[in-house]
Amino acid sequence: MASRETKLDPNLLQATRKLLWGNRVKEEVFSRWSQGFMFSEHEATALIQLEGGPCAVIAPVQTFILKHALFCSEEANGDLNVSEEMAITFLFHGLFEILLQLASDHYIIVTLEKNVNTTVNDNNTQEALQQDSGGTNPKRPRMDKDNFHSYLRCHQCSSTEELKTCMKENLSSFTKEYGVLLYLYSVILSKGIEQIKNEVEDPSESLIDGTYGHGSQSLINLLLTGRAVSNVWDHDKEISGLKMRGIYKQSYIGFLTLLEHLRYCEVGWFLKNPKCPIWLLASETHLTVLFSKEKGIVFPATQEMTAKQVFQKFDNEGNGFISTSSLGQLLQELDLGSEKEFVDVVRNKLDSENLGIITLSSFMQEFYPEEGSQGCPNRFIVFHYNGLSQSCPQTKVTYQEGSITLLVEEEYDMQIVVESTPIKTCLETKWPFIDITWKDNHVPSLN
Repeated sequence: MASRETKLDPNLLQATRKLLWGNRVKEEVFSRWSQGFMFSEHEATALIQLEGGPCAVIAPVQTFILKHALFCSEEANGDLNVSEEMAITFLFHGLFEILLQLASDHYIIVTLEKNVNTTVNDNNTQEALQQDSGGTNPKRPRMDKDNFHSYLRCHQCSSTEELKTCMKENLSSFTKEYGVLLYLYSVILSKGIEQIKNEVEDPSESLIDGTYGHGSQSLINLLLTGRAVSNVWDHDKEISGLKMRGIYKQSYIGFLTLLEHLRYCEVGWFLKNPKCPIWLLASETHLTVLFSKEKGIVFPATQEMTAKQVFQKFDNEGNGFISTSSLGQLLQELDLGSEKEFVDVVRNKLDSENLGIITLSSFMQEFYPEEGSQGCPNRFIVFHYNGLSQSCPQTKVTYQEGSITLLVEEEYDMQIVVESTPIKTCLETKWPFIDITWKDNHVPSLN
């Protein structure tokens, strides 16, 4: 059984606060993160987000709820209009799986001290919260950050069975006020502060911006993949002598971002092609979710894709070619042959003009000529989720249905030029030539 409830060690608590929030967090930012995992009254399995900020936790949890509702349970029949009890079950499985991905040798579940009064607070903070939520809202907590941290209690779990039992016993802690934060603290402490610092690019940067309240890419990656790496490309890269960590395997949930269209980052194959047809969509300030019930639009990694990823390890600048001096290492890593005579033959064939480079296209054509596109349907239905009610039609958090048609480049060029939308631009980082129509002609918002 899980251990009894104990107070957090003061030094561990301080280190956790600094890792999450930095040296200082605005009370207003903390209050925006202070909510539980709550479902929309208009969509049985859709979580609601009361204010900006906690999408970095709520949206990833939403993706795992959808994974279990659509693809993992005996009740998964494509119907998301389920009972409240079943929705809570999917929430439990989603929260549990995210913790399991951490692959820790022990887990810590964080709750509040029993019978603590979370509505007691000073008048100034209470007044500010009422202004933030547009008035007195029974769903909004009214305890400041220092009181919150003083009431934190932890439950040590030394096995996955103990973790499951402990989570079942304390699931209501995550659905009540402060539940999002309690779960986030559980993830951080279960992963381990030092382990997170080893994985992030800059250990001095907090996982949440204490001024604006946005979650970092490291936090998003931690929840999606179990590793707090700071980049979204495939594998690790060495840039200017520095090792930059990326995503190391195909994940269950994908990730697409507008920032790739703006050339601020590179999303690798692993996150663009998850095992389940569910993607986090990132704008500059918010996270939403796109999903489909059509499993045929995702597929396992092929030999061709593995070869491209290995090739790109030798092409750090993303130029589409490598130096001929790297050919031997490339062939050896792909188990294609490493004998000097063979390498020389391949080099002479692929660099017949002695330019000193080998292009990706010529390499792929030589060794993987039969590999092509998977049997992805060219038309499928998708759904979009945005947890902020003010960003949804009629301020109701529901899934918005759309239809995607994959086009060939010639068909795309022949389309009448229409104004693009942020969500279409984001999706084009995965599907470059698409046509999207949305039910009732309401284009979903990424913000």
